[in-house]
Amino acid sequence: KGSAGYVAIEHVEGTLHGQAGAFVLQHTGTMNRGTPSLRVSVVPDSGTGELTGLSGEFAIIIAGGVHSYEFVYELP
Repeated sequence: KGSAGYVAIEHVEGTLHGQAGAFVLQHTGTMNRGTPSLRVSVVPDSGTGELTGLSGEFAIIIAGGVHSYEFVYELP
């Protein structure tokens, strides 16, 4: 009770700072007796187009019932 696992794969197409392409995000989450943990990371070598070589982490932040997002990434 209060524990679970979550996995997902998400294909993203778009533009980051004027560079177009696509990449894949891997979601891995757990709920351990009510304590959540979530990691969303760029799958290595999944970047295409001008996003080839992209790496990074995507954070989903929930504060006061409001969701916000932070994407920390690097391009070669």
